[in-house]
Amino acid sequence: MIVEQFLRWMADAPDDRRAEATSALARAYLYSDLSEDEREAADAALTLLLDDPCVSVRRALAEALARSGDAPREVVLALAGDLPQIALPILRHSPVLLDAELVEFVEGYTDPLPRTIAERSELSEPVCRALVTHGSASACAGLLANEGADLTPTLLVALVERHGREPAVREALLQRDGVPIEIRQMLLKQVGDLLSDHPLVRRGLNEARAKAVVNEARERATVSLANGAAPHETESLVEHLLQSGQLTAGLMLRAVCTGNAVLFEAALVRLSGLSRKRVAAVLSGGRSLPLRALLGRAGLPSRTHSLFCVAVSVWRDLLSATPNAPALAGSARVSRLLIGEVLARYQEQDGVEADDLVVMLRRFSAEIARDAARAYRDRTLAA
Repeated sequence: MIVEQFLRWMADAPDDRRAEATSALARAYLYSDLSEDEREAADAALTLLLDDPCVSVRRALAEALARSGDAPREVVLALAGDLPQIALPILRHSPVLLDAELVEFVEGYTDPLPRTIAERSELSEPVCRALVTHGSASACAGLLANEGADLTPTLLVALVERHGREPAVREALLQRDGVPIEIRQMLLKQVGDLLSDHPLVRRGLNEARAKAVVNEARERATVSLANGAAPHETESLVEHLLQSGQLTAGLMLRAVCTGNAVLFEAALVRLSGLSRKRVAAVLSGGRSLPLRALLGRAGLPSRTHSLFCVAVSVWRDLLSATPNAPALAGSARVSRLLIGEVLARYQEQDGVEADDLVVMLRRFSAEIARDAARAYRDRTLAA
């Protein structure tokens, strides 16, 4: 009888009062102790409200039902397919919706619907996959910001490949906890690829030199990224660099010349196929012939072997003089000590004055000197 009176009253009541009454009826359905007949009547009334011409009434119904798992499924589904301002609370919160239904909304609709689904407190892998595959950059940025999203490494790779050039996606990915180091490096490469064609980078440079500048910047950022990596992360990074064609002699020289012996050793293990124990023994032994043989087995150009030998020797000497050097790897002070001594010793050899490796080392040295100056400034201002 109460529901019948409600329906008669709704026929002539003003919009704002009808919206309030709709919300009250929905809450009564969810939380009041109704008899079976009363619940059946309330269910019918809620279903009839789907046809109400007033958007605010249907919006009130959606907001009242959105967070409850006891909301009538048919009503929830109808509201989810209504106008965006009505559907959004349902898509954002409703536990009634199945993953398969959420996937349909992602695949069949444009923002703001998929963007709202990306903000749900929990998102399964299938829904995440649909968002990564079909969602906009905005939806994917929201997905990355959602700690309740089940984003596997495979999905993260696909997301970077599809939307990694979008600043909002890059920022969200860098802010997300637990993103594998190799995926963060993928972002570095994408940014570098974008910069290589930028007018400011290309100004005054031919195409080859512009690409070389970008490649060196990417290698520098990659080594810096690896400085804070755990051993297992370093192995994953090395594998990614190898598979993407980025595990170059230049990157390995930069690693050893800035004190990242862990990255250098992991790269030699992967390239040579030898055990970590065997590679570590060669690097710590200090003998030139075994080291050159290892470098050759790893496929590194023979013209770089002398420089690698010098760099390894300098690193060993630094370890002897400074036992905590590994903990300082990548720091401006250690990097400057290393590169300065490597450059000095390498230039003492005959026939290297016009060597392009010397030019590269001098660029390394200039970069590190600027880093050291910035570090000094920061320490001074912080004191």
